[in-house]
Amino acid sequence: MAAKIRGMVFTLLILAVAQAISAEPEFVIQIKNHQFIPAELRIPAGVKVQIVIDNQDDTPEEFESYALNREKHVLPKSRITLFIGPLTAGRYVYQGEDRESGGVALGVIEAR
Repeated sequence: MAAKIRGMVFTLLILAVAQAISAEPEFVIQIKNHQFIPAELRIPAGVKVQIVIDNQDDTPEEFESYALNREKHVLPKSRITLFIGPLTAGRYVYQGEDRESGGVALGVIEAR
């Protein structure tokens, strides 16, 4: 019985290590004053990545990209996670909510 439990624990440890090793690289884009920071993000080409959008504003914002085929709403003072890629090398434009004041947050993801 003890050998069976040790075997199960060992298997769980191996699975946890394998998952940690294969985890996608993580990048963070903040939203402050209706602007994306950084406005230009470089990620590796050919790799699936995790992007966290952290809205620090008191109003909702949007992450919209036709090039990446994504449209996500980000509530005030909250975070969302997107998975993109693997992308070919290039530049992928995204934008925020089109505001009545005429301002729109713009950003670019560059895969290299």
